Amino acid sequence: MTDTLTPLTRRYEPDSPLAYLLDLAEQAAGPTEQEQRDDAETAAAHHVCTAYPSTLGQAVDTDAWQGYPPVYESDRRRWEASAVAWLDGGAWLHHTFRISEHDGAVNVLTLVVPCTCGRGYLDTAVESEHDLMEVLGELRPTRGLSPHNTTAPYCHSVTTTPYLEAVAAWR
Repeated sequence: MTDTLTPLTRRYEPDSPLAYLLDLAEQAAGPTEQEQRDDAETAAAHHVCTAYPSTLGQAVDTDAWQGYPPVYESDRRRWEASAVAWLDGGAWLHHTFRISEHDGAVNVLTLVVPCTCGRGYLDTAVESEHDLMEVLGELRPTRGLSPHNTTAPYCHSVTTTPYLEAVAAWR
């Protein structure tokens, strides 16, 4: 019978300086995917309640947001963590941050609505309650659908970002 050696899980002593430093690195690795989702939900709810208190703050429950982790492409962050609140009739709100060295983190709220033709979506960045009311005024006659327009940009030339399409598929 041959004894099999079990490889050591650590090649260093548990109380060594290297062990201490590696434990620090593990703690500083950043938030988990679930923490990123939770943070995205909290940020979206906070932004809607503070920036849209008379409209979305009244209509969208703070627990209606569903968080999504950042999206990476070629090992680089392509989109920040985000959250989505489903409104009804195929429409949803999407919240994320646009981060730049110049501006820092800026809230980005997008209203995504299906087109009246049924073959696409249009997304509209909403920057204030006034913007939201204008967009909703345009959507009211079509009961929440974006009026189809055959001139560019329309639902086939302006598609949602691949990230929003992925979010819609996750639903």
